[in-house]
Amino acid sequence: MSTADVQTRYSPEDLLTMPDAKSYELVNGELVERNMGGMSSWVAIQLAELLNAFVRQQNAGWVLGADGSYQCFGEDRDRVRKPDVSFISRGRLPEEEIPRGHVTISPDLAIEVISPNDLYLDVQAKVAEYLAAGVRLVWVIDPDNHGVVVHSGESDQPVFLRENDTLTCGDVLPGFECRVADLFRSPAKDPTAS
Repeated sequence: MSTADVQTRYSPEDLLTMPDAKSYELVNGELVERNMGGMSSWVAIQLAELLNAFVRQQNAGWVLGADGSYQCFGEDRDRVRKPDVSFISRGRLPEEEIPRGHVTISPDLAIEVISPNDLYLDVQAKVAEYLAAGVRLVWVIDPDNHGVVVHSGESDQPVFLRENDTLTCGDVLPGFECRVADLFRSPAKDPTAS
């Protein structure tokens, strides 16, 4: 066997100390590069800002960005995922503190924004992992089609939302809502922007 055949295995702790760790997730001890793009990053920030403003006003919990890592997949300790945006309800974290390393409980809401190089099967696998880990709500946002697919742990059927629809969190974050179109509105094209 050549040295090229030997696969390096990484631990969740390795991922915390790597200089470029924000570019990777961990699946079965192997680094998986996160696909990123300018538009998907911008959309994720728009949504994170909307969620965070609401969460802060309601004192409802924590909103984490794309660097927030979760090691919450049961016995699979060699799996770490990083949703583009996530939300954890108040009262779920030990001592109401965000850990310095990986979060070991599942978020209440995980959001993935499709990037140009994301493969459908990979995104679907992540959604399945999140739901199996106890994530109550998963949103998959598609900037190209200006749509959102909502997956709930309470339903086997996803809900497809378009620009004219309203995105809500149900009982995960009661009262939060925004129009799907608002996630994709560029300030340069928004007549209400000053």
